[in-house]
Amino acid sequence: MKPTPSFNRSLWVFHLNSGSCNGCEIEIVATLMPRYDPERFGIKLVGSPKHADVILVTGPVTKKMADRVKRTYEQVPDPKVVMCIGTCGESGGVFYDSYSLAGPIDDVIPVDVYVSGCPPRPEAIIHGVVKALAKLERLEAAP
Repeated sequence: MKPTPSFNRSLWVFHLNSGSCNGCEIEIVATLMPRYDPERFGIKLVGSPKHADVILVTGPVTKKMADRVKRTYEQVPDPKVVMCIGTCGESGGVFYDSYSLAGPIDDVIPVDVYVSGCPPRPEAIIHGVVKALAKLERLEAAP
């Protein structure tokens, strides 16, 4: 008999570009296409952070986006998970010393799952979503 997961609903994901070069966005779109088809498992991209369980953040945070990233994070209902997609979001990547950066994502909002790569492959993004789902199950099980 299989144990039923405590997170018993579909995983809805909101994508936020905080200043990336769009390489990660291309891989996110490739992940959502029929070859991988995450929607068959209930993983769905949504258009509003108010409906999301997970935020996919790509790129380093530019100074003009820092406030918007914070507001988007606050709009996602609890429990929530933040996924940092790509090397630029982790460290700034090739833009690390740019005058226009507020820093990597974890300087602005807390990050739960990191998916490395420039850009990361769809398989890595799916693995990150599985880690995010495990984190949500732990958060929901906690009192």
